[in-house]
Amino acid sequence: MVEPLNPDLLLPCNVQDEPQVNDMFAAIQDKWGKLDILIHCLAFADKDFLTGDFSMVSRSGFNQALEISAYSLIQLSAGAKPLMVDGGSIVTLTYLGGVRVIPNYNIMGIAKAALEMNVRYLAAEMGPMGIRVNGISAGPIRTLASSAVGGILDMIHHVEEIAPLRRTVTQTEVGNTAAFLCSDLSSGMTGQILYVDSGYCIMGM
Repeated sequence: MVEPLNPDLLLPCNVQDEPQVNDMFAAIQDKWGKLDILIHCLAFADKDFLTGDFSMVSRSGFNQALEISAYSLIQLSAGAKPLMVDGGSIVTLTYLGGVRVIPNYNIMGIAKAALEMNVRYLAAEMGPMGIRVNGISAGPIRTLASSAVGGILDMIHHVEEIAPLRRTVTQTEVGNTAAFLCSDLSSGMTGQILYVDSGYCIMGM
């Protein structure tokens, strides 16, 4: 049986609220003194810019998607860096739409492309301190967040038909990969994007 989370350990972290982010890291410093793992698992774009012509994305919509979905990794990594005194692991979540054109992904594809380059630059910066930075590119999964992407069920069915494993992946499989990246089993890996998508990314369709 899973024990309920202790409310005292829940720290608000609105990445568009700089003082709140700073307060979160200060609270971690006060309570634990250090940080070993940071999981970055957040993204946002106005759903109006996830469909239709990509060229119609507004300046504000572009900036909002990039700030929340990509800049936040830089922001949180900068806060985690001084707390990772014994080294650490930073893991983020991305998607194939950051390297290929995916219908109805639009501005989020640009955000994921930026996120993946953030992984590489952060890995180069933090490697000398023993901090590893990697990303997981997961296949489409039925979640509340993915429901904002138009045609998500069609995408999932397409993966099930084309991927070498003839199925999409589960949240557990993605979580297992994150656990691997956060453990000493992956101690020699940094700056990498690991695909957990039943092999779909290797196919030509």
